[in-house]
Amino acid sequence: MKALTWHGKSDIRCEQVDDPIIEDDRDIIIKVTACAICGSDLHLMGGFVPEMHAHDVLGHETMGEVVEVGKGHSKFRMGERVVVPFTIACGECRMCKWQLFSLCERSNPAGAKQAEQMGYPTAGLFGYSHMYGGFAGGQAEFLRVPYADVGPIKVPDGLTDEQVLFLSDIFPTGYQAAENCNIQSGDTVLVFGCGPVGQFAIKSAVLLGAGRVIALDIVPERLALAQASGAETLRYDDEDLQKHILAMTGGKGPDSVIEAVGMESHGPGGVMETLQTDLTAMERPYALQQALMACRPGGTVSLPGVFVGSVTVPMGMFVGKGLTMKTGQTHVQRYLEPLMKLIEDGKIDPSFLITHRFGLEDGPEAYKTFRDKKDGCIKVVIKP
Repeated sequence: MKALTWHGKSDIRCEQVDDPIIEDDRDIIIKVTACAICGSDLHLMGGFVPEMHAHDVLGHETMGEVVEVGKGHSKFRMGERVVVPFTIACGECRMCKWQLFSLCERSNPAGAKQAEQMGYPTAGLFGYSHMYGGFAGGQAEFLRVPYADVGPIKVPDGLTDEQVLFLSDIFPTGYQAAENCNIQSGDTVLVFGCGPVGQFAIKSAVLLGAGRVIALDIVPERLALAQASGAETLRYDDEDLQKHILAMTGGKGPDSVIEAVGMESHGPGGVMETLQTDLTAMERPYALQQALMACRPGGTVSLPGVFVGSVTVPMGMFVGKGLTMKTGQTHVQRYLEPLMKLIEDGKIDPSFLITHRFGLEDGPEAYKTFRDKKDGCIKVVIKP
């Protein structure tokens, strides 16, 4: 089959790889009908994530049609359309029973190695390095789905692929980020970063009862989309950003802040910052630092943005202001049914985010377009 594969920093290729096969009775195999490039995939492209090997198949935002099922699988039938969560969960360990699916204790074959660095294993992930299990991703013609009786959700008739595809990751991720803010009716929520996750965080904060959402970015297309979703906007490169945040909130500050940028945020460093990143693949915590500054005392900072290694955090500010921080990979399986219901009821149409569509053969160019934000690109969908 054809698939998008990793070959090193900035080297993404479309090539022939082996077709997936059933490896466990609980597996299914899907014919991929739509997949997407995630901001997290750009971290792989940039060389920030260790344990990537040449020819690894990329992609963790995937859906498709069931074409094969394991002998022990009874949840799905041939021909049914399903959306696949990016997190792989067994459904049986204590974390899964607590609905902390991204912390599954069993699904990551590299869990013992991961525990040497983190203390414990966490869930396997599709297309996201051998530290997370080395599972082939879904930017391909076919995908093997382990623990398929736990993960995927059937797509109701009448909904298009583009309406439901983002249930695989970024819609639940934005929703969990907003939910982690413990939003009370009328709260003010500040969102750093108006990329795909930030856009869904804005939508979700409104759905959860926020009175105001203020969103920060510098890309005009992203700011316009945030405004269309009801957010007020600021540029994060404003030298007086904190003063403007206080002015907009009557000196009180936002009740919660969602940091939807992560390790590749940009600060005031200019050319030197870019050079340092190119030479060291260093993680840049500027958005996180500013989010901690912006949040009101006693407030909550929600962090869906991805970090891999160590960063500098101003702990004196964090402790002194009595902040709460909530983080983590998304427990996608927890959100699939309620968010699917929101789509069915017409309360949200996630396809609003899509700006570009490509075929699989054009995947390497699609990565560059998404990374460089060419032609107003906000979200790319690939249709194999």
